[in-house]
Formats: sequence, structure tokens, C-alpha cells
Amino acid sequence: MKTIAVTGGSGKLGTALIKELLQEGYTVVSLDQQRSSELRCRQIKVDLNDFGQVVSALHGADAVIHMAAIPAPLGYPYPYIFANNVVSGYHILEAASLLGIRKVVVGSSESSYGFAWARAPFSPDYLPVDEEHPQQPQECYGLSKIVNELTAAMFDRRNGMQVISLRFSMITKPEDYKDLSIRKPEAFKNIFWSYIDIRDAVSACIASLKAEDRGAICLNITSSDTLSDLPTVQLIEQFYPDVKDLRDAFPERTAIVSNQEAQRVLGWKPQHSWADSIN
Repeated sequence: MKTIAVTGGSGKLGTALIKELLQEGYTVVSLDQQRSSELRCRQIKVDLNDFGQVVSALHGADAVIHMAAIPAPLGYPYPYIFANNVVSGYHILEAASLLGIRKVVVGSSESSYGFAWARAPFSPDYLPVDEEHPQQPQECYGLSKIVNELTAAMFDRRNGMQVISLRFSMITKPEDYKDLSIRKPEAFKNIFWSYIDIRDAVSACIASLKAEDRGAICLNITSSDTLSDLPTVQLIEQFYPDVKDLRDAFPERTAIVSNQEAQRVLGWKPQHSWADSIN
């Protein structure tokens, strides 16, 4: 496995990921609708909604990391967001199948659980939120991620393709932390104070690329602590007092969205915290 195609290579995570892949000695091809002056790899301008373009662009790749998507239910009409994210995801997997590419990593989202963008806010069935928690989105973006995960499962059933869908929490850069409302817990209530440092998001992608014989699986990619200076127990008592099914003791600032399955399956563990940058 030498040549990796990265969709959305000009984006925030895509750029950081490609730089690290190059450092590790991979040959990388960036597939995006725009070129980036930051990237030192081959770049192909491609419309992922055009299947012929996707097949051509993926030719010669040994694996794919699919990060391209409209990243929130914002900025475009809802039907367009849904169609773009779902069709591009299908095209990537169908093209990979035709070309004999056996490994794909897909950017999914914790938004698939439905809490982040809910018009009618609701509480989780239990805490911590793990991969088995029901996904109940009320909008197009979270729904598009669920459809992509189901599509991945279909390709695994069809030909045994390994597709690891990474449910990223809010991706942050070290320079972001000083501007985030760490001491205003209400600011991140709807995402359960969940975040992932971009360096740890990159390492999760690469760990997924190296994983073997995992079929189609979905993993939460989140930090092990919360994006708050308050103890986690206090956050739960203050903002989610109706949740009675607590399946962890939540010492200190333990994360409310669990990354334990990602740690177990990938041998991965987040190494960075906002507290390291601010304190």
C-alpha cells in the first residue's frame, strides 16, 4: 500500500493529513475541486458527483481516504447538501470496488447521532454516547452520514471491502483553543463538549489505513476529555439531569462521547488536549 488518494485534500483536515502521509513516505494524490498551494503532492481537480471523473481520478491508488463533503447543514439548500454528500460517497466506494481498491477510510460525524443540529433538542438515551447509541438526526447532514455508513456496509457485504467510517467530533487546531468558550459550558452543550485535536484526527485516519480485516465499522473519534473546565459529573447534572442511565463514573473531565472502541480496534489514542495549550 503505497499510493493513497485523499478526497477533500485542500480542506482543513485533508491538508494536515496529506502532510503527515507524505512525512510517513506515502505517495499521495489529492482529489478536490480546488488546488492548494500548501500541498506538495499531485493534485487532481475532480467533481465527485461525476462517476467517470471519480473512476479516472482513483486509478492507480492503493487506498482511499474520503474526507470531501459539505461539513454542516449550512450554506447550501438542504437537498443539495444531502445529495452531494451521499452521491459522492457512493461514487468513491463504487469506483474503489471497480478498481479493486480494498481499503477506504470515510469521514463520518458525531452529528449522525442527531444532537448537534437538532431543531428540537433532546437528551441521549444513556451516557457515555458510544457507537451503539441510536442515530436520530433531524437534518440532512447527519442523515447523509448515516446513509454513507450504510453504503459502506453494503460494499463490505458485496466484496469484503474494508471501510472504516470515522465519526469525528468538532475538529480543532491548537491555535483555536484560546478563542473557544471553554468557561461557558452552555456553548458546547449540544455536542456534549466533544472535540478532537486535528493532530489526533490525522493519526486516527492513518491508524485506520493500517488496520486489517475490519470490514465495515464505525468509530467515534473524539478526545478523552471535555471541552470545558468543569467536572463532567457537574456538566451532566446541570445540563442533562434527565439522563439516568450512566454507564461510567466520569471522573474529573472525562469525555461524554466514548472513544474506547476506536482505541481498542485501531490501537489509537488521542494525545492532545486543549488544557495542554492553555494551561
